[in-house]
Amino acid sequence: MAVGQDRGTGQQTDLRTKGLSTNSVGLLASVVLGVSSIAPVYALTATLGPTVTEVGLQMPAIFLAGFLPMLLVAYAYRELNRVAPDCGTSFTWTTKAFNPYVGWLCGWGALLATVIVLSNLAGVAVSFFYLLLGELTGSESVATLGDNTVVNALTCVAFVAVATWITYRGVEATKRVQYVLVGFQMAVLAVFAVLALVKSGSAPGAIPFELSWLDPTAITSFSAFTAGLSLSLFIYWGWDTCLTVNEETAGSARTPGRAALLTMLVIIVTYVGVAIVVQVYAGIGTEGTGLGNPDTGDNVFAALAGPVMGPGLAFLLFLAVVASSASSLQTTFLPTTRTMLAMGTYGALPQRLAEVHPRFRVPSTATLVAGAATAAFYVGMTIISENVLIDTIYALGLMICFYYGLTAYACVWYFRHELRRSTRDLVFKGVLPLLGALMLTAVFVQTAVDTLDPAYGSGSSVFGIGSVFVVGIGLLLLGAVLMLVWRARHPEFFRGQTLRVDTPSLVLDE
Repeated sequence: MAVGQDRGTGQQTDLRTKGLSTNSVGLLASVVLGVSSIAPVYALTATLGPTVTEVGLQMPAIFLAGFLPMLLVAYAYRELNRVAPDCGTSFTWTTKAFNPYVGWLCGWGALLATVIVLSNLAGVAVSFFYLLLGELTGSESVATLGDNTVVNALTCVAFVAVATWITYRGVEATKRVQYVLVGFQMAVLAVFAVLALVKSGSAPGAIPFELSWLDPTAITSFSAFTAGLSLSLFIYWGWDTCLTVNEETAGSARTPGRAALLTMLVIIVTYVGVAIVVQVYAGIGTEGTGLGNPDTGDNVFAALAGPVMGPGLAFLLFLAVVASSASSLQTTFLPTTRTMLAMGTYGALPQRLAEVHPRFRVPSTATLVAGAATAAFYVGMTIISENVLIDTIYALGLMICFYYGLTAYACVWYFRHELRRSTRDLVFKGVLPLLGALMLTAVFVQTAVDTLDPAYGSGSSVFGIGSVFVVGIGLLLLGAVLMLVWRARHPEFFRGQTLRVDTPSLVLDE
């Protein structure tokens, strides 16, 4: 048996329980939390247009291509969770597989990604909230209130405060809210897809379906492929929420991994199905309802709600986007706060972040810090420069590839001595995670190269270097600086005293 593992379960014995509510999340609830965190309705309305701009008719194909590395990485998460079900997930596993420095940076990348997404979700929720009010009241002035900087910022803070409060009340409260919000948005999306299919051919740019839309090799430019893939990775991001609540899940060693795979299957069917239907209905033209129209590219459903659902039901699609972004805003607090909780528990961040509310059994301080950081980040970026906020969102793909990729590499290295034990171990602990890691590495490198161009993102630059590159790589490098500062003051974690590097050696079962 491997050193550092419990003889009965094979799980790591140096992992610490953190006082979270146990056996509170079942398989269905875990899948619902994963789908909610991905926010399919919001993700589709925000990325259908930009993806068509990058890859044209191959949008469904790029959604399939983006699914592959996410699926492969999900296998890595599943295998690591079986032996080390810890809410720190990527942070904890990369620390144990490699060393505390890699683990700290991986945790930093995960925190960056979630805070950026939280602020973006809050902003989208605000915009669609006022669009919904404008639709219901018939007032153009109400619909454009979200464009007012002060109103936008204050409403965003209010949304974040509500999401923080629900999260603070515990995972049971979160679960109940998500059953309603996820059920509603998926039902509206299904109605929208059916009506779009029924009305196919009525829009000026309508085109018939072709199987070639599902062929990623038809994308001739590698740069366009990676740009589309980066967008595709963004819309799948969030499935790992299933794993971050592993300590609160019934059957913590197996249920979260199964939930992650089920979540991915639900999402891929939804994305490819809606992409095909919308492309058939609207086409990829650059005018009117065409998906390539630059005036509607960042908000496709707002442009299609009326023509597809009619004036009587159009408000439901606006409400579904609000529900999607708001529900994801709330569930995205789960991975953020639990990563902070784990890093605080093992001494990689201030110990205050390890505090758990005695009644609600949630990371109390971490939840409040995540809410405050999200609100401050969004308001600060909105006031300083709208371009910086846009470029930060574009840089999100770099963060996702960074910490997902490291986690997949960690799986291969962690189980390296077990890969020749069986075909199953070789495939699921070695081959599949390694392929996923290599794909994400390729996307990371190509995206980093592409973002050097100032034309990428908002078009801003710093000393001639694209601001998306400066923001993305700069924030990761900032993490390295903060890590060294923390090590100088609190070296215990970096000496392996709180969480040790401990990969299993191959010993046959007794």
